[in-house]
Parts: sequence; structure tokens; C-alpha cells
Amino acid sequence: MSATTAIRPLRLAVVIGSTRQGRFGPTVADWFIRQAALRDTLDVEVIDAGQLELSSTFGAGTEHPALVAATAALARADAFVVVTPEYNHSYPGTLKNLIDLHHTQWQAKPVGFVSYGGVSGGLRAVEHLRPVFAELHAVTVRDSVVFPNPWGRFDDTGALRDPDAAETAAATMLDQLTWWAEALRTARAVRPYGK
Repeated sequence: MSATTAIRPLRLAVVIGSTRQGRFGPTVADWFIRQAALRDTLDVEVIDAGQLELSSTFGAGTEHPALVAATAALARADAFVVVTPEYNHSYPGTLKNLIDLHHTQWQAKPVGFVSYGGVSGGLRAVEHLRPVFAELHAVTVRDSVVFPNPWGRFDDTGALRDPDAAETAAATMLDQLTWWAEALRTARAVRPYGK
């Protein structure tokens, strides 16, 4: 491992999956980004599906500026955290479009999840996302951050009213994500994935 690889912070792309009007995703994502920013080993970049014009007609070679920027951010990333709501026992279709428009950008990199929703807190969305990322040759970490019925859990500033359990869950997930990101970054540097 080179000295540059050893000291460069891991690039973490936080993907906000919701695009609905009045969405709660940015509140949840901002809270998580603050947790990740406490670690000087992580360099966080945000990819907000709500800021992209996602369509199944976009593909390789598209010149759509927002999608080109998102593609570059995904390619730069060493790890991902997907912030997703649960819609109808699954995740948003626009998130699936963002995932499906990319392939090699996800490969041999770890993915963590922060979910929110009704009683299940988005866990069904996460369980549907795991095999999708497995098909893309990404590694999903076991633990996630889950917010059941989150709307009253955050104050007007976006802070959690009772943060202990969520902060502990975020720390656990980030520990796992960091371990995998470091291991896989080293492996990709030694031998590019699939070669």
C-alpha cells in the first residue's frame, strides 16, 4: 500500500434516494452527514436524487450535467451510504433508476444504509436493496441506521430529540463501512476488480 493510499481519507458518497415533494430525506441525511463528518478518516460527498432528472432514457455517454456529476462522484467514492424511505414495502423507483444507470461505479465497494418510514423504519426497503447491490458486486454491511416514524423525532434544527440509540447505530455502521472500504480500496489498488 502506498503512503498516499494510507493517508488519504476514504471518500464516502451519501446518496439521498427520495425525490418526492415535501420529502423528509434531506433531514435524515443531514443528521447522518453530521455523524460521518465527526470522523477525520472520511471525506463526505452528497448525491441527491432529488436534484437529478433521473430517467431510464439516460445511459452511458449522456451529457446531462447533473447525472455526469453524479456518475463522477460515484466513481470517486470508496464507500456509499444510501438514505432511503420505504414506499409500499420497498424503495423509491427513482433510486432504482440512479442505481441501474451505473455499474462499475459500485463494484467492489461497501454500501451502508440509513432508512426511515412507518413502523418498520424502512427496513423492508433496505432488504430489497441488498440483493440489488449484490448483483452489482458491491458489499452491503450488516448493520444500518433505522428511523421508525421519524417525523417527530427531529426538532426544527434537524437535531434528534433523543439521539443516543441512533448515534450508536451510526457509529457501528460507520465502523463496519470503514473496515470494508479500507480493505477493498487496498485490494483494488493491488488488483483492479474483475481483472
